[in-house]
Amino acid sequence: MRLLSLLTTLFVLCSFARAEDGSALWLRYATNGQSEVIVQRQSPTINIAASELRKAWLMPVPVALEIRSDKEHRALGKEGYTIRTTIGAKQVTVTSSGDQGLLYGAYHLLQLQATGQLEGTKLDRLDISEKPDYKIRILNHWDNLDGTIERGYAGHSLWNWDELPAVISPRYEAYARANASIGINATVLNNVNASPEILSANYLQKVKALADIFRPYGVKVYLSINFASPMALGGLPTADPLNKEVAAWWKQKVKEIYSVIPDFGGFLVKANSEGQPGPCDYGRTHAEGANLLADVLKPYQGIVMWRAFVYSPSDSDRAKQAYLEFEPLDGKFRENVIVQIKNGPVDFQPREPFSPLFGAMKKTAVMPELQITQEYLGFSNHVAFLAPMWKECLDSDTYAQGEGSTVARVTDGSLYGHSLAAIAGVSNIGNDVNWCGHPLAQANWYAFGRLAWKHDLSAEQIGEEWLRLTFLPVADARTVGIEPAEDREQLNWLLTLLNAEILQKSREAVVDYMMPLGLHHLFAWNHHYGPEPWCDIEGARADWMPAYYHRADPNGIGFDRSSTGSNATAQYHSPLCEQYDGLDTCPEKLLLWFHHVPWTHSMKSGRTLWDELCYTYDRGVQTTRQFQKIWDRAETFIDRQRFEDVQHRLRIQSRDAVWWRDACLLYFQQFSKQAIPHELERPVHNLKDMMEFKLEITNFECPPYGFTK
Repeated sequence: MRLLSLLTTLFVLCSFARAEDGSALWLRYATNGQSEVIVQRQSPTINIAASELRKAWLMPVPVALEIRSDKEHRALGKEGYTIRTTIGAKQVTVTSSGDQGLLYGAYHLLQLQATGQLEGTKLDRLDISEKPDYKIRILNHWDNLDGTIERGYAGHSLWNWDELPAVISPRYEAYARANASIGINATVLNNVNASPEILSANYLQKVKALADIFRPYGVKVYLSINFASPMALGGLPTADPLNKEVAAWWKQKVKEIYSVIPDFGGFLVKANSEGQPGPCDYGRTHAEGANLLADVLKPYQGIVMWRAFVYSPSDSDRAKQAYLEFEPLDGKFRENVIVQIKNGPVDFQPREPFSPLFGAMKKTAVMPELQITQEYLGFSNHVAFLAPMWKECLDSDTYAQGEGSTVARVTDGSLYGHSLAAIAGVSNIGNDVNWCGHPLAQANWYAFGRLAWKHDLSAEQIGEEWLRLTFLPVADARTVGIEPAEDREQLNWLLTLLNAEILQKSREAVVDYMMPLGLHHLFAWNHHYGPEPWCDIEGARADWMPAYYHRADPNGIGFDRSSTGSNATAQYHSPLCEQYDGLDTCPEKLLLWFHHVPWTHSMKSGRTLWDELCYTYDRGVQTTRQFQKIWDRAETFIDRQRFEDVQHRLRIQSRDAVWWRDACLLYFQQFSKQAIPHELERPVHNLKDMMEFKLEITNFECPPYGFTK
């Protein structure tokens, strides 16, 4: 018996360490399922659900997939489902009123199995009822037609436009499968800084090829469009949305699109922002521009997602501009228009307050835009689990209709009764073998899908799910139930530790060593990786410079957005406007976002603001070093390739954290004229050398201590 136990232990440990490259994502299912799958009828989508179960369902009971149109399942919608066990656990039944619901239910069932939630008597008591919180759960790809990705850190684009439609990569279906497994049902294929060429007849055939692959997985295709396409493609002298010829061109183009892709979803539009063309070029409003497109899409049930990311060089606080431009247009958009709003009022910063537009537009459907790719959070070098960040936004109370008017309720349609409800995530996916660059960055793709499906899930639950799906040994018919209890207990303990001490703390650590207490936009010129709080480019716009945001001077630091400054606090509903407006009532994590604060201001800790900055920056460095120590405990349980990849990136992150801390504290110390507390670690760099060093856009990694310029 002792020999048998030893052999079993060795077998399990070998399964821990078997080579993996991350390409399977969280779908590391076994492929030797042995149980029966009962199907009432067939369709491309139902056939996928049945195939997934036949390959991977290991429990000793059959699974039935049933379509029902009773009251319960009609209420859940065609994407909702139930999973229930018959008395005595003789059969598990997945039921939905639609084919897509059966596919989602099948993936949920396999997720429960893979995470160990069906062991023992748990299979006997399955009674699950689910439906998505958002109707449209969409990835925004910022992919260009030349294969590059704007803000992409995981290789080139998945879409091989030069080869399509003749050559179909197997990764296209793998992409659709991954999205379906977490409930994502839509995708925008191209960059919001769109090339008009995407609407040409040639490219529409390429888009059709992708749409045909995605369709059985329930993933609908959308496109970003260039507002000046009637001029670029149609030869018209104008793109004025009130021009009849322009309207006729769009009507004919939309008819062409739907003749090629009958279930096309609609358009995503970036207009009059960062140089992109739009209706304001012709003295028209954003509503007039959006409504032109909405009218031609409406006969086909298409929609317009109109981005509220607009700002221009002006004396107005950049954080106020989207509100000032869009709030007066509330109620003037067509019903098939939804305004897409970034989670914060500036631009995907490591920490921002939620955008006040979420509480301002009551007659217009609005949707959150979250950034999955880590443009401002260390790219694919730094671990930054973003579920806590997104929960911070979605759970924030706007007070638009009194207490309980959360951003989630504003955007899921439940607060104002909007039938159009959507949420978008800017994708972090590229053609790297592991899809996302950093192996742990896969957790953010997964987390977006899970929160888009059910926004009241906790970040802790999502992190635990992803870790178990991604790093537990893949169960199969040979190993189910035979692992030694002590091995399973040890591995469960490790995954819980990784979740609590790395995933859940990672975003806060990045905030601490980059821009704590409400600081924002301190990044190097021409990219958003390393720090350059001193950056000053001759002739550049003021709101592209870090000093515009930090405003450090001998008296203090921070942007005064209170009633004595830009009065951005007035864009929030009471009691938030008063809370943010008061220096002593503003949450300290947002203090320097809303206030210019004296260096000697007393914080809740009893320390001065300067000392608090020093302690917080140092805490970020120390926490990141702890990530390395904790990750090293996983060495014997995780395959060598993924273990070493994460280990390597954690080393980079630790060095980068020191660079951020030293750059910011040494620079701001010139204004504060105060010493760094003696009990903290001293800066290891020289400010003059750091200011002379230029981080190249092709080499995203801050230099180690002892670098040469």
